Amino acid sequence: MKNIISIILVLFIFSIGKISAQQTPGAPQKEVITIVGAIAHIGNGQIIENSSIVFEKGKITAIGNKNTISSKGKIIDATGKHIYPGFIAPNSTLGLVEIAAVRATSDHTEIGAYNPHIRSIIAYNAESKIVESMRPNGVLIAQITPRGGRISGTSSIVQLDAWNWEDAAIKTDDGVHINWPNLYSQGKWWLGEDPGFKPNKNYNKGITELNDFIAQARATVASSDTLENLPHTAMKGVFNDSKTLFIHVNSEKAILDVITFSKQNNFKKIVLVGAYEGYKVAKQLKANNIPVLITRTHSTPRQEDEHYDLPYKNAKILMEAGVLVALQNSGQMERANARNLPFQAGTVAAHGLDKEKAVQLITGNSAKILGINDIAGTLEVGKDATLFISIGDALDMRTNQLEKAFIQGREISLESHQTKLWKRYSNKYKTK
Repeated sequence: MKNIISIILVLFIFSIGKISAQQTPGAPQKEVITIVGAIAHIGNGQIIENSSIVFEKGKITAIGNKNTISSKGKIIDATGKHIYPGFIAPNSTLGLVEIAAVRATSDHTEIGAYNPHIRSIIAYNAESKIVESMRPNGVLIAQITPRGGRISGTSSIVQLDAWNWEDAAIKTDDGVHINWPNLYSQGKWWLGEDPGFKPNKNYNKGITELNDFIAQARATVASSDTLENLPHTAMKGVFNDSKTLFIHVNSEKAILDVITFSKQNNFKKIVLVGAYEGYKVAKQLKANNIPVLITRTHSTPRQEDEHYDLPYKNAKILMEAGVLVALQNSGQMERANARNLPFQAGTVAAHGLDKEKAVQLITGNSAKILGINDIAGTLEVGKDATLFISIGDALDMRTNQLEKAFIQGREISLESHQTKLWKRYSNKYKTK
């Protein structure tokens, strides 16, 4: 009897796992594929009407007007539809947290303040249900980024259709993330302080401590006699410019302080993350060639005297000043909301930015900032065939309906937990 109960329990658990598991990753591309007739949005501000795109063994081998490119292999007719490069989600905790309220599924922070040696990639869950919900909206690549502390750790870039983190990785340990000290602190009401915001008395102290850590790390890296110190040696890539330094900062003064900090420490590859008030110092950002992963577009103004639509126009203002800008989605419910990245770009376009430049915010620009523009971000010969076909405008939630998507030439599933529920309940009220 006990054996029968055990067998039934195992079968039940297996069946539940089978229902809830992510789709099997797409098989490697075996035959040449040609997509013809679509409007191709290249990702660099250009479009090709009535296009033809050929890809083989995961790479794009030809792209141009349908009349100038010979079709090969399997032909997909996409006449009247749209082709885009796979959208890229920088600064994301996708795959690091499944259910925020369940601590065992949360692996995006570590204890301690200085953790450049913490690698987010090894905690990435390729079978996350949240990850699979990105693909039906065209988000096919993400930068998996840790949180917390003064130095959070090291991010990595993944494609969103894989068995495990090793298969998913496109670029491991691409950058180290620093959380710049806040200019203001919130009063601790439980200690009798005013609960409102006030100048942070420890702001300069935080910068001094950060500079001290960097000086110590630089000395450790330069020394061959010192015992290995993991947090220090993890900064080596930042010192020799093989890794990007991502600095999370928002206020005008703090951004200027970051520019001074980067010059003092001779950092060549830095990116600002957030930079909410970056528009106030756009000239300095341009002059110092500092790219920006801008604050989430779908936000409300932070100050009473700001324009109601400042978050919608922020990217446009910076781009017009000559700053390299891309969109990121950190904030409340950031993992689930990452699938709305194309619609955030659409909001920027609705507030004055050219539509193709808005596409760049989540394709070509993102790839440049993340250092993967040699393989992703635009539809060009030699790059990965990571792209999708949409029935309509991919920046409009009403028309962004994907028909097919490919990652490195592999056709991937567009099913998710949500699409299964949609199909299930769409039949509920049909007339019998």
